[in-house]
Amino acid sequence: MSMTIPHTARRTAAVAALALTLLAGLSPTHAHAEQPADALQRDADALRDAGVTGVSVRLDGPHGTRTALSGVGDLDTGAPVPRDEYIRIGSTTKTYVATVALQLVGEGRLSLDDSVERWLPGVVRGHGNDGRRVTVRHILQHTSGLPDYIADVLPEMSAAGYLKHRSTTYSSRQRIAFAMTHPPVFEPGKRWEYSNTNYVLAGMVIEAVTGRSWDQEVEARILRPLGLSRTFNPGDDPRLPRPHARNYQQFEQAGPFTDTTLGYLPFDGDADGGIISTAAETNRFFSALLGGKLLAPAQLAEMRRTVAVPDAPENVPGRRYGLGISWTPLTCGGGYWGHSGSGFGYLAWPATTPDGRTSVTVAVHSRPADEDTAVRHIRATTELVDHALCDRAQQ
Repeated sequence: MSMTIPHTARRTAAVAALALTLLAGLSPTHAHAEQPADALQRDADALRDAGVTGVSVRLDGPHGTRTALSGVGDLDTGAPVPRDEYIRIGSTTKTYVATVALQLVGEGRLSLDDSVERWLPGVVRGHGNDGRRVTVRHILQHTSGLPDYIADVLPEMSAAGYLKHRSTTYSSRQRIAFAMTHPPVFEPGKRWEYSNTNYVLAGMVIEAVTGRSWDQEVEARILRPLGLSRTFNPGDDPRLPRPHARNYQQFEQAGPFTDTTLGYLPFDGDADGGIISTAAETNRFFSALLGGKLLAPAQLAEMRRTVAVPDAPENVPGRRYGLGISWTPLTCGGGYWGHSGSGFGYLAWPATTPDGRTSVTVAVHSRPADEDTAVRHIRATTELVDHALCDRAQQ
């Protein structure tokens, strides 16, 4: 769900080890070199060989579509990863939500300078949090300083905890109430730190402005116009539609994998990370967004106005964050836009060139307990993306 490893004491090392903080990614470890035609499959196999149970990759661009599958989609049966599978995209949801918010800005119904208090009176209050000082821009860009609620809904970082708590449901207001029991991390606008609380609030703001839920607005404004019939928010339904690979979380180092294909409802399903999609439709969304089909030029420019992301082991040096979208450098020059997402047992990593012409989405179907192993998996993922986009740029 979240993206940078929090530094406040209340967040446990176990939460960091889960790598719910995976959005930022890691820098590729070597310079790009020209790759053979089977490079996409080779890089997918490298992820499998690093210990991932199953991987699927889809690359779409002017030269057509390429796909790669590796590993298995079910550890019990050995069935392969399905083609064109449904996947959880987690925090990639944030880009859809930010797009709707910016459409409302373009319509003059919302301002990036509006306070959260204007639309949600009394919601952001307590322990030093003050919605009168937090703007819509702050929450979309993660410069609000508001504490993350995730640790509050993850009381037990274990297989038993997942099974015990996965069906617990919370409303958006309850999630925000959890966050408000903690002091702000910093003064609004002073720096950047990822917080899922921001996008729960963004979803609530969208509903306050439009009178409809954030996912209804995403469907009407994005999914239907683009024909994305396999992208949706399941809400409190924990199931993935078929076909899908099973997701597996390792909760203890050297321990067994737990099947986590059913969503963890305490944090799956809201505006910070609820959407289910496919790699093909995720690519189509980002291509349309970066290609200027969803936002007017002024609002797309606002989305792409970035701030620096602090250096951290899990971040690519030079990576930056805009409004619900991040920019990551490529080894061949330039960079890509995207927003990855993760949760129990899965990682989704979409990446799109600045002109929207080439998009790649990687879906990883298991997550390790060991943080060093998680880092290696992310390195293999970012190298795959780097190779795919750099190769396509040279064709």
